[in-house]
Amino acid sequence: MNSIVSQIRPAVISLLLLSLLTGGLYPLVVTGIAQVAFPFQANGSLIVHDNQIRGSVLIGQDFSDPGYFWSRPSATGQHPYNAFHAASQTGSAGSNLGPLNPVLYTTIQVRIDALRVADPQATPPYPADLVTTSASGLDPHISPAAAAYQIRRVAQNRGLSEEQVQQLVLQYTEGRDFNLLGEPRVNVVRLNLALDSIE
Repeated sequence: MNSIVSQIRPAVISLLLLSLLTGGLYPLVVTGIAQVAFPFQANGSLIVHDNQIRGSVLIGQDFSDPGYFWSRPSATGQHPYNAFHAASQTGSAGSNLGPLNPVLYTTIQVRIDALRVADPQATPPYPADLVTTSASGLDPHISPAAAAYQIRRVAQNRGLSEEQVQQLVLQYTEGRDFNLLGEPRVNVVRLNLALDSIE
C-alpha cells in the first residue's frame, strides 16, 4: 500500500504543478507581455472608426454595393466572414474545387458576370482575386491590381473623380512586410471606411 501511495503522490503533485504552470501562470505571463508589447494585435487588431469597432484588419468583410471596393469572394457559403457553423457552411474554409472541376468554372463565370453588370465597361483580364476564393475564405486584402480594376466603378457610383479614388487606393496600399515578405496589398475594410469619410 505504501508503494502505491509513494507512486501516486509524485504523479498527483506533478499534475497539479504542471496544470498551475502551463494552465495558469504561463498564459497569464504571455497575455501580460502581449498586452504591454503588442496591445493592438493582442486585442484582435480591431479597426476603430468614429469610436466604433468596424472590424479587424485580419478578417475580410463582404461588400456588394457598387460604391464600395469589393473584397475577395469568400468560399464560406452564403454567409461569409462568420463564425463556423457546419449547417450553413460558414467559418474559415476553401472551396476545395480543383482546376478541372466544372463547378469552379461556372462559379468564376458568375463572378465575372457580376463584375460586368456592376461595370459594363469592365474588360478582361479579370484579376484572379476578384473571381476566385482563397484557402481561408477570410482574406481582408485584395491585390493592387484588383483595387485598380474597381476604381472606375467606385468613382462613378460615388460621384468622385477616378484620380481621387486612385490616390486613396495608393494611400491604403500596404507594401511587403520588412520590404521582403509577401506581396503589396490593399485592406478593403480600411479603404472603404476611408471612402465613406471623404463624402
